[in-house]
Amino acid sequence: MHGMHRILKKTRLSEEVYRMDIEAPLVARERKAGQFVIVQYEEDYSERIPLTIADSDPVAGTVSVIFQTVGASTHKLALKEPGDEIILLGPLGNPTHIEKFGWAVCVGGGIGLAPLYPIVKALKDAGNKVTVISGARTKDLLVMQDELNLAADENIVVTDDGSSGRKALVTEPLAELCKMAPPPDIVVAIGPPIMMKFCAETTRPFGIKTLASLNTIMIDGTGMCGGCRVSVGGQTKFVCVDGPEFDAHQVDWAQMMTRLGAYKTQEKAAHDKCHLEMSLAALKEREGAAK
Repeated sequence: MHGMHRILKKTRLSEEVYRMDIEAPLVARERKAGQFVIVQYEEDYSERIPLTIADSDPVAGTVSVIFQTVGASTHKLALKEPGDEIILLGPLGNPTHIEKFGWAVCVGGGIGLAPLYPIVKALKDAGNKVTVISGARTKDLLVMQDELNLAADENIVVTDDGSSGRKALVTEPLAELCKMAPPPDIVVAIGPPIMMKFCAETTRPFGIKTLASLNTIMIDGTGMCGGCRVSVGGQTKFVCVDGPEFDAHQVDWAQMMTRLGAYKTQEKAAHDKCHLEMSLAALKEREGAAK
């Protein structure tokens, strides 16, 4: 399902993080936790941006996406205003497998807290006790906190710099929860690959089933055509068709981070070039106004 969809609301959550509420009644009605949409900001422009659906309102017919301006395409999307139309395709991808596990611990890092929210909500609706661990570099990057506080039984907040909650990495409270008797029945982690890797290493000695949602690879703007290739249990998988969720103890994290690192340099160049172009445009505008 696609076509032109109107942006109803745009919120800047932090310097580089935006939330958009988009009119998409069919997607809002049909989407399940863990699914994503592909957004294109112009009809004839082919840059496809995969974004996880952070929230939806089937009654109002809206879906919400949260994205970080990393590459040129997400910068251009951020320039769109309410009333503007964009192309939106979806819902895509495999929904999160939701059942009554018992006690679920959901760990989100930074922008990963956005796709974590629908999973938390679905797990809670299925009758689970849900503990969330919200982690970010700093307070500004803790997204979806009001929603997570409402949806979960408990939300443990940690920041690298101590600007909100505990000054710790997410693995610290995660290890404490794993040592409880009885321990969590399942752990779900979404965030930067390094964070998901350390979550997997934390739960591994306890033998707790751990799912890593690798949709952050797609959010990173590395494309969906082979860019999301991962090795899981020695087999090649594609995040967009086989994922986004995989057994975190089976993912070859080292290989994945090496591959992402190769993209990062190209991505950074595009990011810097875009910042430069935007600064130059603003400068020209100011010069024009001064005349």
